[in-house]
Amino acid sequence: MEKRFSITDLNGSFTLHNGVRMPYLGLGTYQADNEQEVVEAVKKAIEIGYRHIDTAAIYQNEEGVGKGLRESKVDRSELFVVSKVWNNDQGYESTIKAFEQSLERLGLDYLDLYLIHWPVRGKYTETWKALEYLYNQKRIRAIGVSNFLQHHLEDILEDCTVVPMVNQMEFHPHVVQQDLIDFCSAHAIQYESWSPFMQGEVFKLEICNELAKKYAKSVAQVILRYNLQKGIVAIPKSVHAERIRSNADIFDFELSKEDIAYLDSLENGKRTGPDPDNFDF
Repeated sequence: MEKRFSITDLNGSFTLHNGVRMPYLGLGTYQADNEQEVVEAVKKAIEIGYRHIDTAAIYQNEEGVGKGLRESKVDRSELFVVSKVWNNDQGYESTIKAFEQSLERLGLDYLDLYLIHWPVRGKYTETWKALEYLYNQKRIRAIGVSNFLQHHLEDILEDCTVVPMVNQMEFHPHVVQQDLIDFCSAHAIQYESWSPFMQGEVFKLEICNELAKKYAKSVAQVILRYNLQKGIVAIPKSVHAERIRSNADIFDFELSKEDIAYLDSLENGKRTGPDPDNFDF
């Protein structure tokens, strides 16, 4: 039976297995510089109505993100702020230290979600124990992972005390990984996408342009709607105000289940980023 997800408006969210509500559309800040570029992007996104902002230590823009959050004047409790521990900082004590440094750069007292950025061999299970500790200390409202394949998740699940709430993965029509989506769903792990536009390659796909014409929408809007209808949180990145606004204009149409199935069928395993099993850490 097809699972349907409630997609309402920019204020909508999916509920994580611990009851925390995660806005299903957010702003990604990868490659946005730490100066006014990321500050203005964050402020504009919040002004438009976004409440979910995603960054990471390796992006080297947490200070700018924090400044944008403060200058937005929106109450902290309304925001969902995400960061990630980078590979060089993995391990138990070093992860806790990295978390504190991220909080300091962001100028925050807590994070809404903290992720292990990549499954560093020999370290990610200890890193997860550090995230569990921080979660139990109520320093983070939810914890999760990024770029974890099924066998990585199975390693975590084998002896964790807290099941990951989120798995942020490369997701687009060429890398769907439905088996992984289903595995996460079976364990109540929220799936989230990075690179929904395939580093720009999605705009070259004929089918996506045909769907854009069919629904009188942009290719980006079609792809983001595709994410949300599959129950996947999306964090498109942009520093341009009009694109940030346009990316949020996806709540007045619905893709047919046939069109979603066709987009799924385009999977060919061609990644735009590293393979989690072969990434040179």
